[in-house]
Amino acid sequence: MEREPVPFTTTVPGRAVAYQQVDIRPRVGGMISEIVYESGRPVAAGDVLFRIEDDTYRADVASAQAAVDLAQASVDAAQETVTRYENLLGTGVTAEDMATARVSLKQAEADRSSAQAALEVARLDLERTEITSPISGYATVPTVSVGALVTENQTDALTTVTRLDPIYVDVAESSRRVGEIRNRFDTGSLQRGDRLEINLELETGDTYSGEGEMVSPGTTVSTTTGTTEMRLRFENAERRIMPGQYLRVDITIGTIQAVLVPQGATSRASNGELTAFVAVDGLAEERVLEDQGSYRNAWVVTEGVEAGESLIVDGLSNLQDGAAVSTLPVTISEDGVVTEVQDSADEG
Repeated sequence: MEREPVPFTTTVPGRAVAYQQVDIRPRVGGMISEIVYESGRPVAAGDVLFRIEDDTYRADVASAQAAVDLAQASVDAAQETVTRYENLLGTGVTAEDMATARVSLKQAEADRSSAQAALEVARLDLERTEITSPISGYATVPTVSVGALVTENQTDALTTVTRLDPIYVDVAESSRRVGEIRNRFDTGSLQRGDRLEINLELETGDTYSGEGEMVSPGTTVSTTTGTTEMRLRFENAERRIMPGQYLRVDITIGTIQAVLVPQGATSRASNGELTAFVAVDGLAEERVLEDQGSYRNAWVVTEGVEAGESLIVDGLSNLQDGAAVSTLPVTISEDGVVTEVQDSADEG
C-alpha cells in the first residue's frame, strides 16, 4: 500500500427545486372564454394561456376614449379663451378676467390628464383579459374550465408554469462537517482543486450525466437542524430531474493524501469502527481505520495503516488478531478483483 493524492468527496442528500415557478392568477375578473394552452406542452414567455370575456372591457376603453376626447375639447376651448383675452387685455378684458381664464385652462388640462390616465387603466385591463405566462416552461392542468367565473388576484391559481432547465438542487451539510473541511484546508491536509466537481445520483441509482455548479454557498446555519444549506445548478434538457425529487450529491472539493483500502478487506465492528488486518512479522494485526469516505470501491484511509504495510485481503472470515499468516503479493483492481502477482522469473 502507498499514500497517494485521492479526490476528497463529501456526499450529501439533496432535493430538486424548480429554477423558476410561477402561479398564474387573473389580474382582472370575468368569465373564462378560452383555454389556449395544452397542459404538459412547453410554453414560452409571453404565450397566452387563458382568455377572459372582454366585451365589458372593450366598452370601458371606448368610454374612456370618449372622456379623453371631451376633455381635449375643453382644453381647446379654454386655450382659445386665454389667447383671445391676451389680445384684448386692457381693452375691456381685466387682469382678473385673464387670471380666471388661465385657471380654467389649467383645470381643463388637469381633467384631460385624469381622463388619459383612466384610458390607460382601461387599456391595461383589456390587455389583461389575455392571461400570459411570464416565463418559459411547462404548465400544469388548468384548475378551471371555459365558462368559469374568476376574480382579480384570486387565491386559487389557474395553473402553474415551471421552468425545468436548468434545475436547482438544494443540499444541506452539518456545520460540524463544514468546520472540519475548513480546518483541513487551513492545516494543508486537504488541497483545493481547480474547481468543484459536483455529480448527482438519481433515485434509480443511476449517475446523472450532467455536472453541476455551485450557485449559492451556505452562509448561515439553521438553528433547528444545525446544517448549512447550499444551492447547486444542473442542466436538465431531458427533464430527468423533477422538482421535489430527493437525490444524492457527490461534491469533490480537493485532494487528500491517503491510503486506498479495498472495501472487501475491511469490516465494521459492533461499535461502528472500520477495521482491517495487516501482516506484521508473520502475524495478523487488527487495525482500526479512520476513513474519509470512499473512492472507487475503496475506503479513503488517513489513519490506521501506513504506506509499505501489507494488507490482508483474503482468508478473513475466521482470522483473529495475532494469528500466524503467510503472505503473497497481489494486486486489486478498481472493481475489487484480487490477482496474484507473478514473479518475472516464473513468467519467463
